[in-house]
Amino acid sequence: MKVLMVIPALGNVYGGTTKIVLELAEAVGKLGISVDIVATNANGLTQLDLPLHQWIIKDYYRVQYFPYLDVLDYKFSLSMSKWLFKNVPNYDIVHTNAIFSYPVLAAHWACQCHKVPYIATPHGMMEPWALAYKAWKKKLYFTFLEKPSLQKANALQMTASTEAMHIKSLGLKNPLVFVPNGIHSADFLSLPNPDIFYQQFPETRNQILIIFLGRIDPKKGLDLLAPAFAKAHKKFPETHLIVAGPDNTGFLPTAENYFTEAGCRNAVTFTGMVTGDIKYAALAAANIYVAPSYSEGFSMSVLEGMAAGLPCVITTGCNFPEAAAAEVASVVDINADDIADALIQLLQDTDEAKKMGDRAREFILENYTWDRVASKMVSLYKDIINGTPIK
Repeated sequence: MKVLMVIPALGNVYGGTTKIVLELAEAVGKLGISVDIVATNANGLTQLDLPLHQWIIKDYYRVQYFPYLDVLDYKFSLSMSKWLFKNVPNYDIVHTNAIFSYPVLAAHWACQCHKVPYIATPHGMMEPWALAYKAWKKKLYFTFLEKPSLQKANALQMTASTEAMHIKSLGLKNPLVFVPNGIHSADFLSLPNPDIFYQQFPETRNQILIIFLGRIDPKKGLDLLAPAFAKAHKKFPETHLIVAGPDNTGFLPTAENYFTEAGCRNAVTFTGMVTGDIKYAALAAANIYVAPSYSEGFSMSVLEGMAAGLPCVITTGCNFPEAAAAEVASVVDINADDIADALIQLLQDTDEAKKMGDRAREFILENYTWDRVASKMVSLYKDIINGTPIK
């Protein structure tokens, strides 16, 4: 089986979606499936310094990058479009990732032209908040271009079980399949020494650390986290907030101002993007994980926080009702007071917080690993290729 994965961009600044596609490709490739990825070389306000128009060989997949023009954020790439129309027939199935970007649209058209089956994963971009952000542009694009191409997909993948209602409300009647994201269990069997993090950010040492791990972006709810943390910090002055993530849209000054206005900026460390040992050391150093998002597909960082054994406060916008049902996270409404109350509860009852973190770790390692996800995805690919009805 030959699988082509298409994504508008793979820059680290795009956070979870980049990580998801690369780790899914690796996990599927480990099962003996041939996997190629194509993307533009976009990386937020910059570009990736990588070879273009040639395969870069990884252990379990290949990836090829193409130049682009940033036309209203749609990443128009003529060379990538030409490549897709020429090479899509060489694959058994095409798996597109994200919407509202021209490379994905070109991939869908190429599949339709050559009658190659394709599956599309929106990664939460059809959630109400996501559609409302820059709505005028998205409405036109979705109505006249995106929706007609999505309607012809053999299946739409939901990474969160809650996506189905929103997708159906947009008039899409494709088969919907639920395949979540995952983590590599080996990454969480033994976390690095927290001192690796303390040495780089000494102001966090000997503090009770609450960690936010994600892009500095309007949808991530930092405007809610600021007053929520301020309320918790007033009650527990030994707390310190870590905001760890890249700023790919220039939103950082606005985000910092939220905490200044809330009166707690001196108790917040913005680390920028953290990866590798420093990220895992940050998780090892932290006491609580928080995700105050307005909207997510299915957050990789939430999975990582839970796999690290942290008690987590997440909003309903994180689309993880399974965590609430299993009592492995505190899932709250999308408002600052509820986020604050949940943080304070965990800070007050440290024994129960520790038990929640332990349950969370076990829950993720049993149910949300890339090995499980890849096996389910390959079965889905085979069903689509063989024309088996998707249930």
